[in-house]
Amino acid sequence: MNPITIDQIIQFGILISVLITAYLTIRLRDLLSAALASAAMSLLLSLEFYMLHAPDVAIAEAAVGAGVVTAIVVYGIAKTERWEREGS
Repeated sequence: MNPITIDQIIQFGILISVLITAYLTIRLRDLLSAALASAAMSLLLSLEFYMLHAPDVAIAEAAVGAGVVTAIVVYGIAKTERWEREGS
């Protein structure tokens, strides 16, 4: 039986954080906060990819997921309403 390493503990913590930020992205009614939670989830995923020895995927996830997509979503929120309507 192999003992649990510190690397596995860190990866487990990151994955729990990804789940929490994904839940927040879905549940937040303030669309700007939801977009920022989505960006945080993307950055955590890029960190997880890096820890899994996939730096090229990590760089792409950070650039596209946390950078470009978040900028487009925030721009869209700025052009519309910031708060989600009740009952939608």
